[in-house]
Amino acid sequence: MIAAWCWELIEPYLARNLCNRGVGRPTRRQVLEEFARVWPDLTATIGVQAPFAGTIRFKWLARLGAGELEPFLEDPAGWLAARWGGGKFKMNLHHGLHFVSTKNFKPEGAPRWQDAPELPGD
Repeated sequence: MIAAWCWELIEPYLARNLCNRGVGRPTRRQVLEEFARVWPDLTATIGVQAPFAGTIRFKWLARLGAGELEPFLEDPAGWLAARWGGGKFKMNLHHGLHFVSTKNFKPEGAPRWQDAPELPGD
């Protein structure tokens, strides 16, 4: 089971994939089959908006594979706050190298992400 808020982000990508393969009006079953195909290669990259040289940048904190996503999907703001406190967070979903969607979160609380290690650049 996937969280409804995340399904809304992924479903258009699944429909586009099917359309690109010649399935112009996919059935619900075809979309679910495409989800089953895509899910194992889905990743979520999580960053936080950080001040930088008079502007902002994103400090990328975590990359979660499909097998690690469930606790985050169940309560994204709570999951973020428990690890890094408050702030303006962004989650980017990718399927392999393909961008799927993005969503912002703003958990309450004091920020604790400043000293967290940043993901190495790709």
